[in-house]
Order: sequence, then C-alpha cells, then structure tokens
Amino acid sequence: MLIDLANFTPWQSMAGGILIGAAAAVLVLFNGRIAGISGIVGGLLGLPRHDMAWRLAFLAGLVSVPVIAGLLGMPAIADIQAGWSEIMVAGFVVGVGTRYASGCTSGHGVCGISRGSIRSLVATATFMAAGFLTVLIQRHLLGG
Repeated sequence: MLIDLANFTPWQSMAGGILIGAAAAVLVLFNGRIAGISGIVGGLLGLPRHDMAWRLAFLAGLVSVPVIAGLLGMPAIADIQAGWSEIMVAGFVVGVGTRYASGCTSGHGVCGISRGSIRSLVATATFMAAGFLTVLIQRHLLGG
C-alpha cells in the first residue's frame, strides 16, 4: 500500500475531527439537538418552523468556513471529478438513503455512536461497508 504523501494531512484531519466532535458536543449540550445534517436540513423544510434560527446558523457555519479558509489561503476546495448531473443523482441517492437509515453519516457516525446507539452503530457499519464495496468495485474490479 502506498501513501500519497502530497495529500497526506494527518494533523489537519485530526484538527478537523476534533472541531466536528466539539461542534456536535456543544450543540447537544447547549441546545439538546443532534448534529445530523439531514435532520437539520429536514427541519428547515418541514413544519412547524419555530426553531429555524439555530438550523440556519449551523448551516451558515458549515458553508462559510471553507469559504473563509479559501480566502485565508488555505486549500479547502476539493477537486471533484464528476459532472453536475452525477453530483445531483448522487445527492438524491444519499437523500433517499438518509430517509431509510433515519439519519445521515454525521448523525449516526459522530453523534449516534458516541451516545451508544445500536441503531447508529449498525447504520455506520452499513455506510462503511457500502463505501468499501464501492471502492473495491470501482477501483479494483472495473479498473477506474
């Protein structure tokens, strides 16, 4: 196995993980809410809309931080090698999957497992297995 040292960023990755964990902990401790993105966005689309302020603030932070990092000269933009149609289909499939799984990877993986949720453990294991299988098929069996 070869490590791509040009893109190997263990310290930045660890710092990002710590920030994500801290944000999830702050949200649950001070607001009693789980930091699952599908639930946060779903709450904006549904009724009643009495708790929109914190949802909009959370999403604004989620979107603005990479923009600010880019303005500060930090490389924060990923090189996505897919067209808009592929991205839209992938987003739709992920959205359907989050409905079936009763949450997304952030809600189950970061928040659910830390709360000891068996459902989140199973969901995260399923997400990971599907990802491993996709990489196996795409890169090793199809030669992509």
